[in-house]
Amino acid sequence: MFIAQKLRSQSVSAYLIYMYQTEDLVRAYGLDAERIAAEYLPRFGYDDTQLQQAKEWYESLARMMREEGKEQTGHIRVVQNTIDLMEDHHRELLEDGEEQAYKTAYYKALPHIVTLRSQGNNKEKHEMENCIDALYGATLLRMQGKDLSAGTQAALQPISELLRLGEEKTKQF
Repeated sequence: MFIAQKLRSQSVSAYLIYMYQTEDLVRAYGLDAERIAAEYLPRFGYDDTQLQQAKEWYESLARMMREEGKEQTGHIRVVQNTIDLMEDHHRELLEDGEEQAYKTAYYKALPHIVTLRSQGNNKEKHEMENCIDALYGATLLRMQGKDLSAGTQAALQPISELLRLGEEKTKQF
């Protein structure tokens, strides 16, 4: 919760990757906030107030996941809404005649986005969601101690640059 709040104000991409990871963590604990509070949260050395706030946040996430049918896969509405806002902003930047640097970054990233979309199981995802999915996938591989291939690293660079430029253009997320 504390990290999510901080990341949301600093980088929407980092916030989304963190929230993807948090959704997966809640699923790994069977959407059981009591288990999360007992087994996961003690690692962070929270005081009693922080521990209670974090527990309530995880309870809220687990409840949303249940209510929204996201127990196994997918993203809760608050996460999906952020992705949708990001996509809207992306489209606005592409339509803006003054945004040549963003458009250049987009056309460098586009072949990689198309490849991601063709390899994914949901071909209807927004381009920005494909970009965040790619970064999250790379994050998971790194967390597992796996090396990223040179091709993957090369694909992530223009995607990261596109996201960075998009975030520079707004702080509305």
